[in-house]
Amino acid sequence: MKKLVAYITSGYPEKSFSIDLALALGESGVDTLELGVPFSDPVADGPLIEKANHKALELGFKFEHLLEISKIVAPKIDTLWMGYFNSFYQHDMYKLIPHAKELGVSGFIIPDLPYEEALSYETLFDSNNMSNISFVAPTDSEERIKTIVENSKKFIYMVAYTGITGSGVSEDLQPIITFVKKYTQTPIYVGFGVNKKTAKDKVRGADGVIVGSAFVEILLNDDLNYTQKISNCKELAKILKSEINS
Repeated sequence: MKKLVAYITSGYPEKSFSIDLALALGESGVDTLELGVPFSDPVADGPLIEKANHKALELGFKFEHLLEISKIVAPKIDTLWMGYFNSFYQHDMYKLIPHAKELGVSGFIIPDLPYEEALSYETLFDSNNMSNISFVAPTDSEERIKTIVENSKKFIYMVAYTGITGSGVSEDLQPIITFVKKYTQTPIYVGFGVNKKTAKDKVRGADGVIVGSAFVEILLNDDLNYTQKISNCKELAKILKSEINS
């Protein structure tokens, strides 16, 4: 069974909604939840997620809200924190990672923390049985890929193309997926540009997909009330799970 990872922007439009949505997604085929930490300059994210980030901050998102959401959600669905390094660094990684572990969070996704810099926290993550998700892109050299995947944990985030999330640009990932699998048993999940139209093609040869913008687009639709947003996200999750396993 191929896996589905869903990204949502924490605290948008409000904390209680994020909790209700997360639990609903867990009941609708989502295997792992990415709780996005709103940030003013999300460099790896497309316009939809960037907009949701800014709206969450405007509505008063605080880092404590992430902790409160995680405390309820993480024991019930596998949960990762996805955020930019400064969001975590300012809370002291040596205190934050053990705290995240206590809450039930299983790992971090930090797109602007290069592999070489992440190595300084490897022992900290390992000692808390936490994963720091590794990124691999088609533009990486073979030598670099071998180095990155050697100690990868949980899954490898395969960037579907070089750019930002949510774009429709396609790229043949089969050669790089085949290459990566020569050097690791860690599952490969494809992210960037995955939606219900592209999921079946994107997951070919991989072990799962990561979907963000397609869910956030629903959250940003002001014509929908909270109940409708959750219902539409649940339906999308079911479709995606079916597509990647058909």
